[in-house]
Parts: sequence; structure tokens; C-alpha cells
Amino acid sequence: MFELKGYQTRALTALSHFLALARSGSVADAFKQAQLDQEIEKPIPYRAYDFGEMPYVCLRLPTGGGKTVLASYTVSVAQKAYLEQDYPIVLWLVPTNTIRQQTLDALKTVGHPYRQKLENEFGLDRLRVFDVGEVTQIHRQDIGRKTLIIVGTLAALRVEDTSGRKVYVNHEDFEPHFVGVTDPENRLERISEKDVQENGLRPEDIGKIKNSFANLLALHQPLVIMDEAHNARTKLTFDTLKRLHPACIVEFTATPDVSNTSASNVLYRCSASELKAENMIKLPIVLTEHKDWQAAVRDAFLTGKKLALEAQKESDFVRPIVLFQADAKNGEVPVDVLKTHLIEQLKIDEREIAIATGQQRGLDGLNLFLQACPIRYIITIEALKEGWDCSFAYVFCSVKDVRSSKDAEQLLGRVLRMPYAKRRSSEALNRAYAHLASPDFSIVVKQLTDKLIDMGFEAMEVAENLLRGNPNQNDMFDGQDLGDLLVVREPILCFEVEGEVELPLEKFANVTVTITPDNTTKFEVKGEALAEFKTHILKTVSGSQKQQLSEQIEQHNLRVIVARAPSQRGEVFAKLPQLCCKQGDLWELLDSDAFLHWRGDWSLSDFPAELPNFNLVQTAHTFEVDVDNQKVSYRLADQNQAYNLDWVQSGYTENDLLFWLEPQVRNIGLIPSQLRAFLAKLIGNLTKSRSLPLTGLVRSKFVLARAVREQIESYRQQAVEKGFQLALFEETDQLETRFDHEFEFKPGYYATNKPYQGRYKFSKHFYPMIDDLKEDGEEFECAKLIDSHPKVKHWIRNLVNKDEVAFRLPLAKGWFYPDFIAELVDGRLLVVEYKGKVYVTNDDSREKKAVGELWAKKSGSLCLFLMAELKNDQGQTVYQQIDKLID
Repeated sequence: MFELKGYQTRALTALSHFLALARSGSVADAFKQAQLDQEIEKPIPYRAYDFGEMPYVCLRLPTGGGKTVLASYTVSVAQKAYLEQDYPIVLWLVPTNTIRQQTLDALKTVGHPYRQKLENEFGLDRLRVFDVGEVTQIHRQDIGRKTLIIVGTLAALRVEDTSGRKVYVNHEDFEPHFVGVTDPENRLERISEKDVQENGLRPEDIGKIKNSFANLLALHQPLVIMDEAHNARTKLTFDTLKRLHPACIVEFTATPDVSNTSASNVLYRCSASELKAENMIKLPIVLTEHKDWQAAVRDAFLTGKKLALEAQKESDFVRPIVLFQADAKNGEVPVDVLKTHLIEQLKIDEREIAIATGQQRGLDGLNLFLQACPIRYIITIEALKEGWDCSFAYVFCSVKDVRSSKDAEQLLGRVLRMPYAKRRSSEALNRAYAHLASPDFSIVVKQLTDKLIDMGFEAMEVAENLLRGNPNQNDMFDGQDLGDLLVVREPILCFEVEGEVELPLEKFANVTVTITPDNTTKFEVKGEALAEFKTHILKTVSGSQKQQLSEQIEQHNLRVIVARAPSQRGEVFAKLPQLCCKQGDLWELLDSDAFLHWRGDWSLSDFPAELPNFNLVQTAHTFEVDVDNQKVSYRLADQNQAYNLDWVQSGYTENDLLFWLEPQVRNIGLIPSQLRAFLAKLIGNLTKSRSLPLTGLVRSKFVLARAVREQIESYRQQAVEKGFQLALFEETDQLETRFDHEFEFKPGYYATNKPYQGRYKFSKHFYPMIDDLKEDGEEFECAKLIDSHPKVKHWIRNLVNKDEVAFRLPLAKGWFYPDFIAELVDGRLLVVEYKGKVYVTNDDSREKKAVGELWAKKSGSLCLFLMAELKNDQGQTVYQQIDKLID
């Protein structure tokens, strides 16, 4: 089955937590808490847009982040955490008909990665997928007994006048769904006089509930999934969605709306750096500008040839493809001219070329992933077919001026996806390449920077991952290739201003000024453009030129910061040994499971099968579930719901509940026989000892499952804590810090989504970006002292909960991600965890200090650990504390 990447798991965890909180409290409070749990210091207020207490949130993932597969997992997350239905109804909305068809094909294909999770969750025979044009095939007996997914476009629903639109029209096939429905909440649309005129209904039908698909959705309140939701934030869209009375809406987009009037409630943000760290996309993009289109095409061809040679060394089959963008028919280089040039001048076999335009569909029916497929070059004019996706596309070449190409963004996105979402052994195949016929590199960078930001990149990510190629040497990048390392040269900023500009050059030694005969001042800046220089220059220009020049200088300065980082200069960070435990004759990484079994297996039978904090309270029309004072209310079955709940009243037994509950709470490491015995005792305790009604337990079974999972996790944690104490606080030869189990900070793989943006410039941070560091407070001061220490070679602000790119040590509960990792000039490794005065002695800090010092002790003096304070009890600063430890 498809395995989720770390950022996808984190996104779903955030969504699940938010929905569970929203189920038992206000949506606004749940949204705030979910942000705080992600360590977002200043949560964004929730915007309800008149949807009341219905959750309406957005997951933001850059292009290439796998939004569709994440959406398929969202169905079961929402089902368990909020909808509490065995078989929900899902309305899956996409922006265009092309993407609608592609999504449908994937969701209807058994075993497709987009469908796998749905099949595993609901079963093949309990999952049905419909096009919006097939909804009359939905039968009443399917509701509540099968998960129904309806795929359509928002355009099919988004109207002010609902009469005449198929989804809103009265249809006899829907009549059985509304038999006996009274609609006390007035959710459903009624037949109007206009409906009678257009649809052949009788005058006496006016005012009756309309037998429409839209009403069917409103009756059962679907989960709504919205793909590329940034295009769907208008008042008309909101009004359309309100008609459907959804239970929950989850948006997926790379560029969420951030306007004051219609901003999305962004629950989780993923950065392009995280995608790169998980090998989802190819980065950096090596960008080469050329003076004419022939040179651009030639070098794109040569880049493709070099990559093909590298691909032969790969264990997986990869056929690098070059994607050419030609001019329109009346342009300088239309498709036929470009194709002729490829064949006659570059001697490319015609069978290796496919043309994909509105008139010529050379890709139709082709599987580009087959080894037998000959295609290595694709020519297009505008965008390829929406949703076209081939991760073998590596090189993008445009004969157009990128300033006039509205399709460059989409076409550039076509070469970013990584084959098999797996890092290639050849570093050249981990990058994407762009050759553009545009002589002004600064303009090209500006245009592509804007386009990459539109694809979900941050400005600093663009600066780090948009590198200049060297057309004169036909290199693959502007630097040196040292095996796995990419050495980036410091950029030079060149621009010109009309008229003669006076500049105090004594203040700006890195600036060269030239006055041309036509009275134009040319500037060349080596290194950083200082703030005073920028202010002085911007006074000499106005209007759009002023804004463009300001942005150009800002982008240049970001690229300077990137070029000066040790990881970009070809330096390597020493590998860190990891704490291991002995398992038989083998050494394995130490984790919390090892603590769980430190003195033998743990057993659920050692713990009471009880839920003391779980209770049911029933009134005339509702009953309430109370778990740790978090209350969830349910209406008793009403007329509209009764036919879905008949099975509750018909001999449902404790054994039936046990068989449903077991897979919901099953976890790796739990022995099935012990789990079944525990659940049988627990259900018996609830129904017999505490006299809770079985019907109530069944009705609230999703809340019950969460409570059971939490109780089992609590018991597991108690066993882990015991093992942790034994392992760390007794002398043992079963633990070692071993260099044959190493962690490596790789250049280019730093998955920050909260980059430091302060004015203070750090000089020794290994990566260009610094994660989650605010320009004030004690941690910031600690970082400055580490950066300034002469015995520190370079350092890293460690990442948190990003296991693929972060150094971590095991704790009884989860993992410890130390704040700072430093490599010393003498080759030793220093790990620093900063704690404010009030936190130094708490249990969490004591555990971290114990495991950190154990890791250092077992390393044979090659590693050091410091639990630092801004000033310790001896009055020593962080600088002095490091000094003392190193000496």
C-alpha cells in the first residue's frame, strides 16, 4: 500500500486533532488549539463565513505535494474524528472537467494509490464512486451502508438561480430518498413556480421538497473535499456550499487565499523544503539563460543527453525527458520550425519526439513510464493537458521570452516531480533544469521567482533552489560538481538606471559604477547590496521601475545569503552517532518500543479494563457522551435517520461491538488475543458494572473508540516510563552510541516551514535558512553565542518532528529534538538544548538531560551534550558554559 510521507502524516494528524476538538467544543477554539499544538505562536483567528460551527479548513501543500492522495486519506480521518459514520457521503470538487475525469479514473480504478486507503478502510464492496452525471444511480439502500464519493466541478453547482441546473432539478429517481422526510430544520429546497414551468411539474407541487441531488446532499450533510480551493473563495461559492449543508469542508491548495475578505482557514502549512527532504520534488532548479533560442534548445538537448547517461547508472528505470515550449503558429519558432530544428540540426530521431498541442495529441495513449516507449522530447505551445504528470520530465526549455509566457509556471511545474518519489543515486538526477531564451538573467529570475511563489514556494526557498547555470561551459550549474555536493558561487547584481547617478563609492566598496555614452549609469554589486545603497538608488527611480528594482535587490541579497552558507560552499557536516541498544547479537537504534520491552513484554492484562472518565447521560431527545469533561451530544434517531439506525435496535450484541471496536483500536505491538480479552472485559464493565446502555455505546462508538485508544496508550506509556527509568539510570552494556548507526545532515535537505526572518545575520549556520527562530528571547541569544564562538566550525538549528532530516534522541514519550547541533573546529560534536530558568528542573528537562548526557558519555568523548541556560547558577553565560564543556 502507498506509504505516506512524513509531512503528509503530520498534516493528517493536525486535521484529525482539530476535528476531534471541534466535535466536542467550538470550531474557533479547536482551530486555535490545533495551531498552538503545532507551535504556531500567534494563531490566526478562525473565520466562519456564516457557516456557523461547521469546520471549514485548508491544508496548504506546494505543487508536487500529493494533494489528491492526501484528500483520499482525509475521508477516513474526518469519518472517525468528526462525522462518526461508518459509511459517509463525500462530495469531491475539482476546478476543471479535465481534472474531474482524471480524479474519477483514479478513484474508480481498483488498487490505484488514490483509492487504496479508501478500499482498506471501507472495503471493495462498500465503496462506490460516481461522476456528478451518474448520481441518479445512487439508491436509498446505499445511504449509510456504503461510502459514496461523488466527483464533480464547482462550476456544476455554483449558480445563483438553481432552476434548470441538473444537480438542483427535481428528478423522479431521487423520489425514494425523500419518502417520509419532514425537514424540520428547513434545510431543503422547495419546488418553485419556475420549476413547475421548466420541469413539467404540477402547480400543486409548489412548496414541496424538491427531489434533487442537491437536496439529497443537504439531507445527509456530506464531507466536502475541494481541490485547488484558492479559485473558490467568492461569495457565490460560499452561498452554493451553504445550500448543500455540508458537515465539514477541507480544502487543498498550494496558494491559499490570504485576502481580508475571503482568506482560507489554513490549518497546516507544508513548505517546498519539506517536499524536497521527502524526495517528492527535484530541487534545485538549474536555470540557464541564452541569447537566442537556438542556444537554449541546443543546451537543453545536451543536458538531456548528460542526464540520460546518469540514468543508466540508476537501479530504477528513468528516461529523462526534455520539455520544449514553442511559439504559437504566428510566432518566430512555431512547432514545425522547432521540430525541424531538432531533427535536422541536432540529429534527433523523429520517433523520440512527441507533439502535444490542441491540434496534435502525440501523447494520447502513450505510457511514458514504459521502457519500450521511445519518447525523450515533447514539444508543446501552451500548457500541457491539465493534470499531465510524468516525473521523467527533467528539462524545461522555452523559446519564448518568459515575461510573455503565461504558461511557464505550469510547464516548469511539470519537471519538478521526482521519479518514484525516491532520491536518485546520481545527484544530477535530483535536480530540475530550465533553459530559457532570454538574455537578461535578473529579469528571468524575477519572473520565475514570482511563478515559483505562486506554486507554493517561499522567497528564501526560491533563492536557495533557483541556481544559475553557465551556458559558456555548458555546465549543469554555476559552480562545481563535487560528487554529492553543489558549490554555489556568490551572485553579482547588475542593473542600470537612466541618467547619471552620483554615488559615494567610498561607502560601497563592493559596487562598481560605469557611465555609458548615452548617459546611463550601470551598477555591478558583488556580494550584499547594503540597505543604505538600496535606499540611495531607489531615490533615483520611480513608479514600477522602483518596485521592480527593489524586488531585484531583495532577491539578490537572499541569493547572497544562500551562497555564503557552509552547505552551499561545499562543506560537509560531520555525521552524528546514534544511541543504540543491543538486540541479541545486533545493535539497533534505540526507541520507545525498546523501553516498552526492556524487561520483557508488556501486557494489557496487567491493567484494569475500565474507562473511568467515560460516561453517557440521556435526556428526552439527546444523549451526551462525556470523556474527561469533553462533551459530545447526539440527537436520538429522528424520522430522517431512523432507517439508517434500525440495526441498532435489532439484536446488536456486545460481541458485535467488540468486533467493530477491535480494528479501530488495534496497534502494532498489541497481542490480538490480549486486546480481545481486554475489550470484552471493558465492554462488560461499561454495560454491567456501570449500567451504560449498549445502544448508547453503539451510537457513540467513534467517541468510545477514541477513549479506548487513549486509555490503552496511557497504559502503554506507563510501561514505557518504567523501562526508560531502568535503561537510563542503571549501568548497562546494552546501550552504546555507535558510529555504524549515523545521522547525516545533507546539504540541501533542511525542511523548514517557519524560516528565521530577522535582521541579525548569522555567519556559521550550516544551511541558508534557520528554522523557527524568533529575533528576540533567550533561544535567539543562545544561537548568537553559539554562532560567535571561535571553537564552533558550523552549527544547525535542529528541526522538530521531521524525523527524516532531524537529529533525535529517544524519550519515554516520543522523541527529543535538541535545539542546536554544532560541529567543533577540532571535529567533536556538540549538542545543546536550551532551557529557560523555570524549565531546567522539570521532569521533561530532566529526562532530556539524562538521555543527552548518556548519548555523550557512551560516545567515547567524541560527543558533548549541554543543557544550557542563558546564565547558570555559577553565573556563566552560554558562551562560558560551552567553553567549560569543550575544555
